[in-house]
Amino acid sequence: MYKGVVIIKVTFYSNDCPRCNILQQKLDEKGVMYEKVSDVEIMKQKGFMSVPMLEVDGNIMNYLEAINWVKEQ
Repeated sequence: MYKGVVIIKVTFYSNDCPRCNILQQKLDEKGVMYEKVSDVEIMKQKGFMSVPMLEVDGNIMNYLEAINWVKEQ
């Protein structure tokens, strides 16, 4: 690990809907590194009823929570 750099695991769950595209654009603009998951079966296993969802170090966020989190980055 580099001094002063915090490594977090970010997973972006998306089906490329309009809200998903907005969140992805905001993540990209902020330079947030993330893994994108589009597999509906994985999302169902996690109990997601809608997308986009963002998982940051195990903390699941819905669209509005995710947008607010990205703004703080």
